[in-house]
Amino acid sequence: MSQTKYAIGVDFGTESGRAMIVDVADGRELASAVQVYANGVIDEKLPGTNIRLEPDWALQDPNDYLETLKKTIPAVLKESGVDPADVIGLGIDFTACTMLPTLRDGTPLCFLPQWRDQPHAWVKLWKHHAAQPEANKLNEIARAQGFTFLDRYGGKISSEWFFPKAWQILDEAPDVYAAADRLIEGADWTIWQLTGVETRNSCTAGYKAMWSKTEGFPPDAFFKALDPRLEHIVDEKMLRTISPLGARAGGLTAEAAAWTGLRPGTAVAVANVDAHVAVPAATVTEAGRMVIIMGTSNCHMVIGTQEKNVPGMCGVVQDGIIAGTPGFEAGQSCVGDHFAWFTENCVPAAYEQAAADRGVSIHQLLEEKASQLKPGESGLLALDWWNGNRSVLVDVDLTGLLVGATLLTKPEEIYRALIEGTAYGTRMIIETFKVYGVDVNEIIGTGGLPNRNKLLMQIYADVTGLPIYVAEAAQIGALGSAMHGAVAAGAAAGGYDSIVDASKRMARLREEVYRPDPAAHAVYDQLYAEYATLHDYFGRGANDVMKRLKALKASMRAGA
Repeated sequence: MSQTKYAIGVDFGTESGRAMIVDVADGRELASAVQVYANGVIDEKLPGTNIRLEPDWALQDPNDYLETLKKTIPAVLKESGVDPADVIGLGIDFTACTMLPTLRDGTPLCFLPQWRDQPHAWVKLWKHHAAQPEANKLNEIARAQGFTFLDRYGGKISSEWFFPKAWQILDEAPDVYAAADRLIEGADWTIWQLTGVETRNSCTAGYKAMWSKTEGFPPDAFFKALDPRLEHIVDEKMLRTISPLGARAGGLTAEAAAWTGLRPGTAVAVANVDAHVAVPAATVTEAGRMVIIMGTSNCHMVIGTQEKNVPGMCGVVQDGIIAGTPGFEAGQSCVGDHFAWFTENCVPAAYEQAAADRGVSIHQLLEEKASQLKPGESGLLALDWWNGNRSVLVDVDLTGLLVGATLLTKPEEIYRALIEGTAYGTRMIIETFKVYGVDVNEIIGTGGLPNRNKLLMQIYADVTGLPIYVAEAAQIGALGSAMHGAVAAGAAAGGYDSIVDASKRMARLREEVYRPDPAAHAVYDQLYAEYATLHDYFGRGANDVMKRLKALKASMRAGA
């Protein structure tokens, strides 16, 4: 056993899980490993069956989470050569809300033969949107009956969240709901498998299940108003005891130690959410600095000085990111997915051939061509709603828009307009925060896009008028989870007693910084004003053509 201590973080994403082992003293990465989920995102049919899923469904197999633990942790131990005795803590983070029904002992219903063919017995992934009718009814009833908890979430609960998904199970598969002794976040379920202890973390409870530190969950009377069978859902299917971030959920069980190669009793942190765990890993533990996790979607995280109700935000939760402070979350549903859609469906063969001839990706070719354009030169403007709008409109039924196209419009012009559209969406979020008293003075970017697209980063700086720094860690979620693992172990074991202390030692920014160009910012001010006009016209009820078209599409397909 050496004096150097290590922690492991496991980041459970949408398509894969990744583990990283770091030096607790400075956050230095020693090794990482990725496990692609065998069943990935289940959105067409249940594995091993011919049972097809309806539109807007997105499920997962909890066994993929176990396989991630069994494969990645031994891999990073082997690659790093670290003695398991020197690993003091383990933390995990998860996409959310990703939830599942289980028996009282934690066995997922989908593991049982009698429920294997029932879609509602499986994990509902964060992007499962089929509970939108339940979300709509929940919002309507909450407002009609005067419940105020919606104010903490920008006035509207998303279909992605915990209770709409739970209610959908009850509505469509009451036998599954009855059989479920527990409804639980995938993050908390995974910690349960590691420690043998059922816990509920304050991050998912606060941001995805309408819990607050001062008020707890909404009262039973609210759930009864939704459906009498839901009246006691919290006491019958969940836990009221909520554990703070960085707390020790328990020690690694003998079984989990055998899976991972770690020592039994190794400290395991309470679970966290992928976006929220990234904030201290990006050096942010104080107000005024926004962390944007930039990937297939964007997640915007800000620490405040006091709780504020901000319209269209995903939520404000006391202690939701850093103990002792309110954490604010907002987001955009379609960013990297936006660009992927374009390259997969709208790029001519000549561009594909040119990229292949040069040995670069189509994204790299388009970025190079688009970077030669000046702001406003294409005459294009896009609304970034190809996958609905998360903030500030909170409406999954909105769709994309491109204005200004002509017979002379080039692919790189559209590509740049789509990037700009996502930047305008981020600016809308920032300006809404500021109007309601939450300061944003600089941005720290992390996730996949800062590593791949410098043009995008500069456009975001130019559109927002704010400097953008980049977190050093490529796997920011895994680092953040490892940091929480070190906090769960505590200073006495060689870790830290708070995530603020861990962040000071283990998190760093790169030297590069994207500073706004004043001339470009002036042009983008004009374009943003046009974006804001279209945003409100199509997004706030003046013209619901997007929803009418979506409804017509659904009716025509249903009749086909």
